[in-house]
Amino acid sequence: QLQLVESGGGLVQPGGSLRLSCAASGFSLDNYVIGWFRQAPGKEREGVSCISSSDGTTRYADSVKGRFTISRDSAKNTMYLQMNSLKPEDTAVYYCAVRASRSLLFGLCVSGLFDYWGQGTQVTVSS
Repeated sequence: QLQLVESGGGLVQPGGSLRLSCAASGFSLDNYVIGWFRQAPGKEREGVSCISSSDGTTRYADSVKGRFTISRDSAKNTMYLQMNSLKPEDTAVYYCAVRASRSLLFGLCVSGLFDYWGQGTQVTVSS
């Protein structure tokens, strides 16, 4: 059974850091596009970062460039989102996701193109 289980969310002060993890079971992350998305109250789900498995193409939302880093650990079959210099506007529920393909479609990191989702983890940035 294909499953994604997230961890690592929480409350952090502005300027702080968090690392989100997403452990996969039932399939290998190495063979698929992986991504992180977030949804704040009253807003649509937005793509934070995605990375293909075919050529390593990586996408970041402009709002997180230079602060967030997506990665995967093949040995642990786990994907990560390292978040630094966090801001209050980063507050949202964060979701990991997998697209059943090795490549991003037209280079897009959008939720409608992803097939499997984690349960979500709350990240709150507040003093």
